[in-house]
Amino acid sequence: MKRILYHLRKSFKLILILLAGAILIGTLLYFLYKPMYAVYIDGELVGYTEDKSNMQDKINQYVKNGDGKSIAFYEIDTMPVYETCYSKKDLVADDKKIFDTIIANSTPYYKQYAILLGKEEKYYVSDYKQVEKIIGNLKSKKSTNIKKISYTTKYSPDKKQEETSGSKIVSSLYVKPKKKKIAKKKTSTFSSGKARVIASSRKSSSGFIFPVAGCSVKDIHVKRYPSYYGHTGVDINSARAKRSSVVAAKSGKVIVSEAKISRGRYYSYGEYIVIQHSDGKQTLYAHMRPGSRTVSVGDIVKQGQVIGRVGSTGNSTGAHLHFEVKVGGRPVNPFNYLY
Repeated sequence: MKRILYHLRKSFKLILILLAGAILIGTLLYFLYKPMYAVYIDGELVGYTEDKSNMQDKINQYVKNGDGKSIAFYEIDTMPVYETCYSKKDLVADDKKIFDTIIANSTPYYKQYAILLGKEEKYYVSDYKQVEKIIGNLKSKKSTNIKKISYTTKYSPDKKQEETSGSKIVSSLYVKPKKKKIAKKKTSTFSSGKARVIASSRKSSSGFIFPVAGCSVKDIHVKRYPSYYGHTGVDINSARAKRSSVVAAKSGKVIVSEAKISRGRYYSYGEYIVIQHSDGKQTLYAHMRPGSRTVSVGDIVKQGQVIGRVGSTGNSTGAHLHFEVKVGGRPVNPFNYLY
């Protein structure tokens, strides 16, 4: 019995020593190290941040809202990747360096309203209320070319076009009414000219070609459908795809060609197109680059015809093409038509 008690006391002392050692090590780690996030862009370490959520929220606001002045939004090809790590207490967070690196690698888009005379962009203004006032004045003065005058929202990565005052625009565009009737002409914001068709290397067993020029199924990172709950298409998002043209996967008729914009900002599909095919199927192409759509509703397109450029408009965190196939108006697995 004495031997058992002796061994118990000895074991208890050993446990106390180990516990004290663990507490000592933990205390040293607490005072010498702290949790941080290492931030990588394109696989390259750019700095450390203590608050991952705050950093990502700041980036998201920057992407969606621009600078709150002339820049409507920014396009970022590659979002940062965060990895948890422990660093010495004296290591200072690099939030400004990380943010500045992202700014330097993003593309700003400027927002303006172009006043059109027919298909030609004549003048530019930055305030939508000014657009309404200009067109309203021309209507009230019964300008004979009012049917030819329209406007379009422009998002351009280039510098803003020179703007003109509203009074000068009205004075320049106004045509005094005459007794002779002037034939009405339809206006279109899409450029005329021959459609460009890009030859495809192969057709799938269903007769479809890949909807991004020069790419294939290999350029889809997540090859399952749906890639996540509620996702109705596939995202073509390789580095090569981000710089490519969007083409019609099959010949058909354009039934939707529009930009989802609310209060001056893109949402949902952003710039997108829907094509109705003769076999009853529909294909949808979304998140295209601002102002890149080359077809309008009612146009007949050929297989392989360029209809836009890969972009990141709407609910998107990076440049890619969201592609859907619909049967009976309902989304189906696009992979069945791409292989």
